[in-house]
Amino acid sequence: MEPIKIDDAQGLINQFARQDVYIHLETTNGAYAAHFNEGFFNAGAYIRNAKVNYEHGKIIGDGPFRVGLKIELGWIYAEGLTHYEMDEHGRLLMAGHGADGKLAVALEISPTPFN
Repeated sequence: MEPIKIDDAQGLINQFARQDVYIHLETTNGAYAAHFNEGFFNAGAYIRNAKVNYEHGKIIGDGPFRVGLKIELGWIYAEGLTHYEMDEHGRLLMAGHGADGKLAVALEISPTPFN
């Protein structure tokens, strides 16, 4: 994976718009828990192979970045993204790594279901 180049990433996000795609979105405990100083709060989210058809997608920020995908009745958001790649299977893979290098968030878009 390479650091996100916002214009390139936007072009890749646009390629998947207005078609059925599969979404993988997950956060680890570190993604949101940093907002709580007590040290006992953990949060995470995980969804895999959600079939969606988004009207348009947008990447914003100065890094880390936020991606929003506009679906019929709302939005799918991923915040804290730092790296991306288009893999050999035609899937857009985006990840956010914390200062310690650990994965904090992943958003992946695929024309076929994930294994």
